[in-house]
Amino acid sequence: MLEQQLAIYTRDNCQYCSKLKMILDSFDVQYIHFKLDDDFTREEFYQWFGEGSTFPRVTLDSKLIGGCNETIEYLTSIGCLQEDKDMECTV
Repeated sequence: MLEQQLAIYTRDNCQYCSKLKMILDSFDVQYIHFKLDDDFTREEFYQWFGEGSTFPRVTLDSKLIGGCNETIEYLTSIGCLQEDKDMECTV
């Protein structure tokens, strides 16, 4: 099965960004991390996700999942965030 590319866009001093990264790491979910001012500008962020968008923003194969809560809900619904996984999460 082809693995999907999960990407998270974060900034410093963001509680939801830290929470999401901690959860993804604790369940061994693979992702690419992009950080404001290191990997993109605020203007680029607003261009990609819309003026007034908040952090974090998460995409799966370049399609927007949403923020922290939407990402947790999505990954839970496909079985990636459970202790006794039968298989490796391929997102």
